[in-house]
Amino acid sequence: MPTTYYSEDHEWLRVDGATGTVGITDHAQEQLGDVVFVELPEIGRTVLKGDDMAVVESVKAASEIYAPAGGEVIETNGALEDNPAAVNEDAEGDGWFVRLKLADPAELEDLMDAEAYAAFVDSQS
Repeated sequence: MPTTYYSEDHEWLRVDGATGTVGITDHAQEQLGDVVFVELPEIGRTVLKGDDMAVVESVKAASEIYAPAGGEVIETNGALEDNPAAVNEDAEGDGWFVRLKLADPAELEDLMDAEAYAAFVDSQS
C-alpha cells in the first residue's frame, strides 16, 4: 500500500516500492488559484532532493515545484499539458506531476505525514 509524505514546500510524494509520484497539495493549489500552465521535466532527468523540477503557472503567479526526494524522472503526467486545470480539480490524485525512481529511501525521513503536514499548514496561517 502506498504511503504519502509531504514537504514544507507543499509537495506530496506517494511512495509505492521504489517509485514515488509527486504533486502539489490541495492547500498549494488553493493558494495558487486557477492553474493555466504546467511545465514538466524531461523523462530520464535526475533530480536531487530540493531541486526545482517543474513549473506551475496560475492566474496569480508562477511557482517552482521542488523534488521532495531525489531520483530519476521515469514518467510525467502529459495530460496536464492539455488540461492544467486538473491540478485544481484533483491536486492529490489525477493532478500529479511526475513519477520518480527514488534514489535514497532515507530522504523520506525528513518529510511529514498527513497529520504533521496539516499541523504545519495550520501553523502558517
